[in-house]
Amino acid sequence: MPPDNLIDGRSIANQIHSETAVRIEALKRKGVQPGLAFVRVGEDPPSQVYVGMKERASERLGIRSETHVLPEATSEATLLELIHKLNADSGIHGILVQAPLPPQVDSLVVFSNVSPDKDVDGFHPINVGKLLLGDRTGFVPCTPAGIHELLIRSETPIAGSDVVVLGRGNIVGKPMAALLCQKARHANATVTLCHSQSRSLRNHCRQADILIAAIGVAEFVQEDFVKPGAVVIDVGVNRVTDEQAKGGSRLVGDVAFLQVQPIAGKITPNPGGVGPMTIAMLMSNTLRAAEILVR
Repeated sequence: MPPDNLIDGRSIANQIHSETAVRIEALKRKGVQPGLAFVRVGEDPPSQVYVGMKERASERLGIRSETHVLPEATSEATLLELIHKLNADSGIHGILVQAPLPPQVDSLVVFSNVSPDKDVDGFHPINVGKLLLGDRTGFVPCTPAGIHELLIRSETPIAGSDVVVLGRGNIVGKPMAALLCQKARHANATVTLCHSQSRSLRNHCRQADILIAAIGVAEFVQEDFVKPGAVVIDVGVNRVTDEQAKGGSRLVGDVAFLQVQPIAGKITPNPGGVGPMTIAMLMSNTLRAAEILVR
């Protein structure tokens, strides 16, 4: 029997998928099938895995998907040409450009050229701005949105809580902080955004009622970083050497789970925590993009 303080991301993601599937069927009865386009540049192995998982989730839910794979040497201009075609395709409601992109491509330029109405990853400057302003008509990046749902559905108190977000990246850290500090339902937290240059990092973390680790360092958060009873969300995906594991390596999070789990009030496993939620929110965002078109 699993520990009773685990936040089961797979179970919560399945709840969201079930809700999404019902709405997709309602949309199909109106003659609209949500369409999602994946764009991948190069043959980065993790990217192949992630896109494959998203493709399978789309198929299960009844979202039509198509995947465009471009060579590693593709120019920025060629990639933008494809994105503009997808923007103009009325059968495509969501566009996801899989990161990372090769060095000759400016990711900010690419994300800025995806139509904000099809930007189901929430990376377009318009959607970023809407998030900061508390405008709910935009799309929230999938991982922060998934973490938010984990907190809500695990009945974690957010309002008034001290939250520490480890990591200031554009994909997780910054939007996560913006989401939780809003003057809104399921928000109103006091958020500290920490990073590699933060002083007394351990002391900051030990003040947190909710600690969200997205710093990209394997098992960085040790037992002495965590206040007893705190809620710990592990976003990290790090490959470490392990001669006993298949292939000589294994994936671990940013949290030293075995050390932290006994003192945490609630904690996400890794895998099985944040990852499934990211996919669930991508499907939900794609559905909403299609629903907006019908209104």
